[in-house]
Amino acid sequence: MNSNEIDIHKELKKYFGFSQFKGLQEQVIKSILNHENTFVIMPTGGGKSLCYQLPALVQEGTAIVVSPLIALMKNQVDAIRSLSSENGIAHVLNSSLTKTEITQVKKDITSGLTKLLYVAPESLTKEEYVNFLQTVPISFVAIDEAHCISEWGHDFRPEYRNLKHIIKQLGDVPIIGLTATATPKVQEDILKNLDMADATTFKASFNRPNLYYEVRTKTKNIESDIIRFIKQHKGKSGIIYCLSRKKVEAIAEVLQVNGISAVPYHAGLDAKTRAKHQDMFLMEDVDVVVATIAFGMGIDKPDVRFVIHHDIPKSLESYYQETGRAGRDGGEGHCLAYYSYKDVEKLEKFLSGKPVAEQEIGFALLQEVVAYAETSISRRKFLLHYFGEEFDSETGEGADMDDNIRNPKAKVEAKEQVVKLLEVVRDTKHLYKSKEVIFTLIGRVNAVIKAHRTDSQSFFGCGVDHDDKYWMALLRQVLVEGMLSKDIETYGVVKITTKGLNFIKKPHSFLMSEDHEYNQTEDLAIVIAAKSTGVADEVLMGMLRDLRKKTAKRLGVPPFVVFQDPSLEDMALKYPIKMDELINSHGVGEGKAKKYGKEFIELIQQYVEENDILRPEDLVVKSTGANSINKLYIIQNVDRKLPLDDIASAKGLLMDALITEMEQIVNSGTKLNIKYWIDEMLDDEQQEEIYDYFMESDSDNIEKALKEFDGDYDIDELRLMRIKFISEVAN
Repeated sequence: MNSNEIDIHKELKKYFGFSQFKGLQEQVIKSILNHENTFVIMPTGGGKSLCYQLPALVQEGTAIVVSPLIALMKNQVDAIRSLSSENGIAHVLNSSLTKTEITQVKKDITSGLTKLLYVAPESLTKEEYVNFLQTVPISFVAIDEAHCISEWGHDFRPEYRNLKHIIKQLGDVPIIGLTATATPKVQEDILKNLDMADATTFKASFNRPNLYYEVRTKTKNIESDIIRFIKQHKGKSGIIYCLSRKKVEAIAEVLQVNGISAVPYHAGLDAKTRAKHQDMFLMEDVDVVVATIAFGMGIDKPDVRFVIHHDIPKSLESYYQETGRAGRDGGEGHCLAYYSYKDVEKLEKFLSGKPVAEQEIGFALLQEVVAYAETSISRRKFLLHYFGEEFDSETGEGADMDDNIRNPKAKVEAKEQVVKLLEVVRDTKHLYKSKEVIFTLIGRVNAVIKAHRTDSQSFFGCGVDHDDKYWMALLRQVLVEGMLSKDIETYGVVKITTKGLNFIKKPHSFLMSEDHEYNQTEDLAIVIAAKSTGVADEVLMGMLRDLRKKTAKRLGVPPFVVFQDPSLEDMALKYPIKMDELINSHGVGEGKAKKYGKEFIELIQQYVEENDILRPEDLVVKSTGANSINKLYIIQNVDRKLPLDDIASAKGLLMDALITEMEQIVNSGTKLNIKYWIDEMLDDEQQEEIYDYFMESDSDNIEKALKEFDGDYDIDELRLMRIKFISEVAN
């Protein structure tokens, strides 16, 4: 039966109740009904499943659907069963079935009742199932989430690699591969691995014009930033993605404590809790789900209004899929990601334990995420280019839905630099990945460059008047403009395109914007937070510093003893005018606030009134108290004069981490008497020497102290003495 004999519009109405197809659905269905191998690339929410469900329902025989997730199969089977009076119309075949259930499934297939059989790839490798399926008519095999076949996909599953051999055993049946995420590299991989080079390919646009893309610097203040964002979107549904289960739990708790209805979701929760939390989100009993990437597969909630990435994901495919859960109904969808290079380094560290081949792929995918986060050109254009799609950032649909377009960076003319870059790629004979191309430009040697003797070429170092960051930004933009391309076979190798060669012959104006600077230093984190949410008030900051100096002078102590810099910066950002607001400033505890706070609050209040300042209302971010349990334990056991190493091991902390906890305790104004422990390490004279140093120093920086004492004391001794000093002098 081919597509000409079936009125598919009539069948669509009969089974699904729709009067028209969406996007490419009709063409795909016709291709399947004509028994052609078919490859469908359609973004999440584009109506992929209907492409194989409808042809399966109207053809003779049973269609086999290979899917990686049991929960996903169950959802789909329930959906199909709801379209028919016969329960047996769709079945699942996987490890969760009993003997009796398996017998029933086989019976329904043999009698011709079952139109769709969902199987996990593992089940298909079982001999008894393959033998059985050889005896019944199969209409086609659909492979859902086909990117699982490719090591370059974000969700590689080795068991998918065997599929082509198993399908061959079922006879000459057409194959339909479907995926919601496919870079040109992954597409090629899928077609090769399924042995269907002849497939008709249908690719829908990956542009989701209703989604707004934004990347912010990740700082110590991330929780308050997230809370502020959610409160601005009051009553709307959202998902927050974190990389670890621990972080999921912690963020969910902070949100709950701050009056936001949120639940955690990750693979470590039992199935019942997971199902309950998922239903609460679907039924709108909670607004926010905080989840690892385990969440969202097959979740069809059309009105998710924001997706926040607390941690940057491992690949742009993951990012695209996860952000794609926002705004499926075509309404607003805000996609906010927090980025710091530290997170990337964590992921790289995690990769270093893997086999070399996997590492290489992982690093390459991560670099694309870094490029996306740091770029200052249109994020939409960047994303779509990654998925092999052209986009005009002036006139394309959704062109202004992007932080880089709404707050553009200044552009500079880079015509000559583009020519240099293109010539280097051409003259190094397409051997190099981006890193080596840039090293060649700035004249830096590494093993690869040495091996190819590039360092002896006349053009080596021809771009030394700009740094590597500049060249990396330019290279990314030239790639997106299509003058360079990344080779698919040897992934990552940069080649020049015809468009690039033409540019060398006939250069024209090329305006580039430099990449964003994401500052990494810890102490600056607060200042940056200020810059990303408004600017830390420099005038107020100056006044607070003066007051601190005056207070310190009056009490005869160094200024850092009163409040440390990050605390002042936080005050100049949040304008606390009540005691409980001051206590919630960075590094200010009750003790500090009571001892020094009154004058500071008065100064801020006067300043706010005189300058008509609008304060951020949701100033006080309540903490969950998870840390306070540790703190209480430390305070009580230091009082009991318990050895510090015993306290550390009882809490599963390294000494370094325990000292950090103790620093936070004394910095926020609580006394800790650790003299009993220091007496074991240092004699009175040594203690006095360090004590005097801190008394006379204008900074409590440990690096400085280490230099000053030039190896007389180690870092732990100095940190512990600083704790003793601040505890006695300040608290």
